[in-house]
Amino acid sequence: MNDERYLLISADCHAGGSIEQYREYLDPAYRDDFDAWRQRYSNPFRDLQSDGRTRNWDDERRTHELEGDGVVGEVLFPNTVPPFFPTGAVIARPPTAAQFERRLAGARAHNRWLVDFCAAAPGRRAGIAQIFLNDVDAAVTDVRWTKEQGLLGGVLLPGRPDDTELAPLYDPVYEPLWAACEDLEVPITHHSGQGSPDYGRSSAAGVMWIVETQFFSHRPLWQLIMGGVFERHPRLRFVITESGCTWIPDTLKMLDSYHAQMASGRIGELKYSEEERLSLRPSEYFARNCFVGVSFPSPAEARAMRALGLDRVMWGSDYPHHESTYPYTTQGLRRAFADWDPAEIRQVTSENVASVYGFDVAALAPIGSRVGPRVDEVAVTLDAVPPDSASPAFTRG
Repeated sequence: MNDERYLLISADCHAGGSIEQYREYLDPAYRDDFDAWRQRYSNPFRDLQSDGRTRNWDDERRTHELEGDGVVGEVLFPNTVPPFFPTGAVIARPPTAAQFERRLAGARAHNRWLVDFCAAAPGRRAGIAQIFLNDVDAAVTDVRWTKEQGLLGGVLLPGRPDDTELAPLYDPVYEPLWAACEDLEVPITHHSGQGSPDYGRSSAAGVMWIVETQFFSHRPLWQLIMGGVFERHPRLRFVITESGCTWIPDTLKMLDSYHAQMASGRIGELKYSEEERLSLRPSEYFARNCFVGVSFPSPAEARAMRALGLDRVMWGSDYPHHESTYPYTTQGLRRAFADWDPAEIRQVTSENVASVYGFDVAALAPIGSRVGPRVDEVAVTLDAVPPDSASPAFTRG
């Protein structure tokens, strides 16, 4: 390991195939339906309509830009619109029973594309496959396929809005899914933007979504903890990404307080049996089973990382999104971590993500020694933020 430079592995990047590529990866039985769907679909994303869209699938461009920003490895969440999806995969609501078959075919086309995209940069991309909760057996099949194909990122846990027919995440129906991920050592990651209700067509719908989306993105953490999923599956690895981290310490304190109150048999008028009380405190399950991908961290989030435990947190750039630290990742690191010990910075920018997702740090070290940010440069406090960056890394306290 080069002591003069940092090895950066982003726990939050996004990629996806083009419409033309997805057609080639789609099960041929669905291609006629796909062609009809494509004629009707209008892409709502500006970053998928301009020159920037090729960052999602252009291998050479992506590698060049990431290395120019000091990043040598990345965890890949979906970004473009797979066949039969109503919008981007991360924020799309779950399919109805009538939509499920074609949406599953579209997700599997993305997953096949992802295998090849990761193979184009060996050891540098940990792809996260898409699954659905509509059919648990199908989800387990996709988990096993993900493991067989070597997608190190594991699977993306879909959001589960309350206004759907799907069971909540703490329902026993999902036990085979948790068991498969635990047995196969496949990490489960939940990304922000998922789980929100349908806000309808009101002119305020978009504002309501942005105001409330973080709450709904946070819910899986306490649902899995308090629902006993980690009690029953002690080796399951769960990651929550791009949801910040300043909220987690107080949330864990709240959950621990409820856990302590349950020892008396009741909280207010609600009664609880000893069987309903978890054997460990919620914060202990977090410390054993959970990790946080902290995208474009602010100074406040850097402080919260310490409160959570530096072995639980991972830095992310969010490339190629508008709010990414790209191409000012070094400046973002300076703003958040200038007063940190280099060993601590290495822990959150490469060592933890390598442990969770299976990157080979030694294999990536020669690249990091060539392109990574200099340790002495990151140690200089940032005195002026880049004026043309829209990243929250430079605007949040």
